[in-house]
Amino acid sequence: MASSITIASVHAAYGAVRVIEDVSLDVRAGETVALLGTNGNGKSTLMKCVMGIVRPSAGRIEAVIDDVAHDLTRLTTEQIVDLGIALVPEGRRLFPKLTVEENLLLGAFRAAARERMARNLDFCFTIFPRLKERRRQLAGSMSGGEQQMLALGRAIMLDPKILLVDEPSVGLAPLLVARTIDAIRELKEHYQLTVLMAEQNFTQAIRIADRGYVIVHGRIEFEGRSAEELNNNELIRKFYLGM
Repeated sequence: MASSITIASVHAAYGAVRVIEDVSLDVRAGETVALLGTNGNGKSTLMKCVMGIVRPSAGRIEAVIDDVAHDLTRLTTEQIVDLGIALVPEGRRLFPKLTVEENLLLGAFRAAARERMARNLDFCFTIFPRLKERRRQLAGSMSGGEQQMLALGRAIMLDPKILLVDEPSVGLAPLLVARTIDAIRELKEHYQLTVLMAEQNFTQAIRIADRGYVIVHGRIEFEGRSAEELNNNELIRKFYLGM
């Protein structure tokens, strides 16, 4: 059944500081959509608005989960997560003094996820064999790339319908960035997810994105209806390709 997100005319601020202004975008069922922007342009704030961590001052955020519409601006973060919307946050935000396996199991706290916990754990260990090797290791002692694998695995343990991924390439070497992006694609295809990915690494993002948006100073400045349109856009050439 279909799951999607619609963001319509959303504004958000931290006190008097306006961060998001009149942002509208949509992620249709089964799509991977890239939200492209350099640091400080509002990508993470928009993700937090979807998750109920930051409350929009205006606008509408609607998620359709299994063909049922939900107004996310009226729900708590816990209720949003319980719908099956998972966030892989920027900086990973793991529990450093818990083991790899404990971090993964904590991701499966909603009732629907607990029913499929063993299956999802097996898949996490299949797609990320390093996590299986280090299942007893403390998360805080792992490398940045391993921690990113763990953050993705923890989100999958939620058994989500919609996956939000915030800056998966931050702090990773180029080879690990490519592997992480490939893992997001594999997870999306295996679980038939709808994915919104905030990313500043344009080259890697468009390898898996069906289409995308460019956000500049809190506003959507361009919508690319395909990876090709994004590639040929002047904003992209200026900010990402140095052309």
